[in-house]
Amino acid sequence: MTVSTTTTNELRALDKAHLWHPFTQMQGWCAPDHDPLIIARGEGAFLWDSEGNRYLDGNSSIWTNIHGHHHPVIDAAIRDQLEKMAHCSALGFTNEPAIRLAKALVDCFPADTLARVFFTDDGSTAMECACKMALQYWQLTGIPERHRFVAFDQAYHGDTAGAASLGGIGTFHERFQKTGFDVLHVPDVAALRELPPETVKTLAGIAIEPLIQGAAGMRLWPAGMLRELRDWCDETGVLLIFDEVMTGFGRTGKLFACQHEKVIPDFLALAKGLTGGYLPLAATLTHERIFSAFLGTIEEQKTFYYGHSYCANPLACAAALASLSLFETDHTLLSLGPKRVQLADSLSRHFGAHPNVSDIRQLGLIAAIDIVGENGEAFPWADLTGAKICLAARKHGILTRPVLDTLVFMPPMCVTETEIDQGISALARAVADLV
Repeated sequence: MTVSTTTTNELRALDKAHLWHPFTQMQGWCAPDHDPLIIARGEGAFLWDSEGNRYLDGNSSIWTNIHGHHHPVIDAAIRDQLEKMAHCSALGFTNEPAIRLAKALVDCFPADTLARVFFTDDGSTAMECACKMALQYWQLTGIPERHRFVAFDQAYHGDTAGAASLGGIGTFHERFQKTGFDVLHVPDVAALRELPPETVKTLAGIAIEPLIQGAAGMRLWPAGMLRELRDWCDETGVLLIFDEVMTGFGRTGKLFACQHEKVIPDFLALAKGLTGGYLPLAATLTHERIFSAFLGTIEEQKTFYYGHSYCANPLACAAALASLSLFETDHTLLSLGPKRVQLADSLSRHFGAHPNVSDIRQLGLIAAIDIVGENGEAFPWADLTGAKICLAARKHGILTRPVLDTLVFMPPMCVTETEIDQGISALARAVADLV
């Protein structure tokens, strides 16, 4: 149903008067000549705005949606749970959807590996939880000198104080570098192996976005890197933390990115696609060995004193269970094969020899296109060329967000091959409009 233009304008005025948007310079947003796009509804891989215009959801509503909007199976699961209970505390209580979801997540991995699940709210808190667990684990096992973390240059692990300190992107994290964990940043595995032994002995864990760094501009890691990290951690005793907030649930072509190299971390952080893109929910998975260190009497003070009011929310857990079931009933991963081929073909045809493209990267249904000037030089970052291109792309029927001047295409996995080509074609037309 289309909302009238008058109502849309009223909503825009109210938005400008009261809302503060994430990662947004609000001076430009609130300017009289800016008309915020109000999303009114979604169906499958598409979204509609309040004036009835349809768009391909080109970044899966910030990398969250998996099976499409308004999916009948997930809708029904939430409605069914809502008839019973919307929320109950996980502090001193439990609920069936949370129990079943924990079992379902554990069953995604080999037996006797990631056997314990701690629910939180979002990717940042899932990572924060993993780091706090790692620190407390070393304290409880009598090695408190392991108090530092290693993360990688250009990493992004969230915006809460601890998770932000793992980040390696100055724009997001530099203002708050004196807060959070003690973190050492390295560029690659080679630099990791060059760390002095006395430094390695102080390390509690190492965090990485497996296979691909998202906020760094969809930067791909070399093949075999996860195995190298696992071997290094086994040699040194450092705990391995995988941030699969973006890569989890099929984005890379397998259910989890770590499965490409058959590597099991000590901690696995999940969020975004966990509920199919419906509701906030995150999970931190770890081994029984880690969990057992926290067992003891009240007097021993081994309890993991961490949690949020909405941990293990039943509605979100019900949505996540339904989303996981769809991977089997809809053969989601199997259907990705032809779609990955179509995406590669579309990228090649529309951007392969483009004078304003310096690089194209693809992993599964994740694609990145680096836009440059005709002389091959980068545009001034403050020009927001990538953002302007994505704004222009709206009139061609696609919504997405760039990472600076890297255009990102990451649609819901229900997208068809025809829709993939339409989406890439729309981005190409937007580049032609602006550059």
